[in-house]
Order: sequence, then C-alpha cells, then structure tokens
Amino acid sequence: MTELALGCGAASDRGLVRDHNEDRFWMDAERGAFLVVDGIGGQAGGERAAETAVAAISESITTPGVEAGAAARVSAAIAAANNCIYTQAREHRELAGMACVLTLALVEGEQVTIGHVGDSRLYVIADGAIRKVTSDHSPVGQMEDAGELTEAEAMAHPRRNEVFRDVGSRPRTADEGEFVEICQCELPGDGAMLLCSDGLSDHLTSRRIQEIAERYDGDPTETARRLVDAANQAGGRDNITVVFVAGPAFRGRTGVTRPRLGVTRILTRRARWGGRIAFLVYGLLLGMLLWVVQRSRG
Repeated sequence: MTELALGCGAASDRGLVRDHNEDRFWMDAERGAFLVVDGIGGQAGGERAAETAVAAISESITTPGVEAGAAARVSAAIAAANNCIYTQAREHRELAGMACVLTLALVEGEQVTIGHVGDSRLYVIADGAIRKVTSDHSPVGQMEDAGELTEAEAMAHPRRNEVFRDVGSRPRTADEGEFVEICQCELPGDGAMLLCSDGLSDHLTSRRIQEIAERYDGDPTETARRLVDAANQAGGRDNITVVFVAGPAFRGRTGVTRPRLGVTRILTRRARWGGRIAFLVYGLLLGMLLWVVQRSRG
C-alpha cells in the first residue's frame, strides 16, 4: 500500500478521427496502482483486449496471496492479462489477432515499479524537468532513444505506430525474456507522474506535456483533461488516454508564484500605512508652521 497521499485523475477520448475508443485505464490510489492500456485489433478486438487487460490486472494486483516483491507482482499481473486475452481470441473467431500495449505502475512510498509493454509511456515530472522513464518497444522508439531521431522526427515518422512487443498475441510467462520490461524510479512528494497512450505522445512534445502538467492547481482530473484537449487541438488522430498522479507537495509553477503574490500583498499593505503616517506628519508640521506665523504677526 502506498504511503504517499497521492492525488490521481484520468481522462480518455476517442480523438477527432477514430469513431471508437480502444484505450482503457484503471486507478487504485489506495494500493498505489495505475494502468493505461491501448487496444490493438480493431473496434471489437481492441476494446475487448483492453477491457480484459484491466480486469485481469486489477484482480491480480488486488488479490491477497503469497507475499512477493513489486516487480514479481507486476510481471505476474501482466502475464495473466496476456494469457486471458490470448485465450479469448482463440475461443472467439471474431476476436482473432486482438492484443494491447500497456504501462502499469505500482507505487510503494516514493518507489515506483513499472511494468511496460509496447509504446504507451510513463513520465516523471520533478525539479522543473520531465523524464520519460519507459522505452518504446518500436523501431521508431529505438531510433529516438538511440539519438538517431529527434523527438519531433519520431512524432512525425510514418512507422511510429509499429510495435514489436504486445500483450495477448501468444502465450507468455511472467519471467519470459523480451516480454515485460520492468523498471523502477522515484516519485518524490513534490513530483508527479503521468501514464499515457501514444495518442498523447504522438501529438505533444515532452516539453509541452510538462508545461501543461505544471499548471496543476490541485485537481488531477482537470490536468488530465487539459492534456487530452491539447492533443486533440494538435490533431487528435488517435485515441488519447492520460492518468495523472501528483505527489502531496506537487504544485507545478503555482507553487512558485503564490509566495511571491503573498509578499506583494504585504508590501502593498505596508506602503499604504506608510503613506498614511507621512500624510499625518506633514499635516502636523503645516499646522505648526501656520500657528507660528500667526503668532509672529500678532
């Protein structure tokens, strides 16, 4: 169970081009579990794969059992989702070929354990910077991570939607190599993290994502909605899903400006009283001067 008082919110939209939404998400702040899933396989298959992944992973993470480390729990949950999707696709011909990509984060204190397959992403925003923690399992993602493509070039690349890892296309085990990428990072109390489908990262640069996230005003759902809206304004060519998780002390840019406004008010109040005192002193001096003049004439 997470020890941080995390604020979390999510938003999902089909975008401006697609006629259905194959993305799904799940959040359990009490257990520190957060998930974004992007379905593959067309309307019926993609949505079913994403829904199956959410159901299997949420059940696995929340079911009491043999004590295991976070990495083992995350891997086991994703493997369970994989095999449920594969079994359903085998049993129902209309679902053949369905699969998904996903990112699952489990927060324990300030430690985050991430299970990742495909090209959904997890970012951490802290200390005035944004960092992409996950690696895209795609040809374009590999070239971007290797420095062969800039972020802008990767976003515009015609093969940006190809992935070489997925959840559900064949049977898997939790400890199988080249399947679930497990990584860890820290989420400080004054930081935030963001999980998203590629509908966000294909439209917004990391800097733009950071700018919007740092407008956080205490409502994580509103921040998630702002990010989705910005992706739609940038084209909305795909489904867009965002899960935004803020540490208890995360304030973005508002945490810098508020104290300055407080100082400004104090200075203004002091200046107002200073002006009133000076006016009274000048009045007294003028009165004394007039009294002296009248006395000298008399």
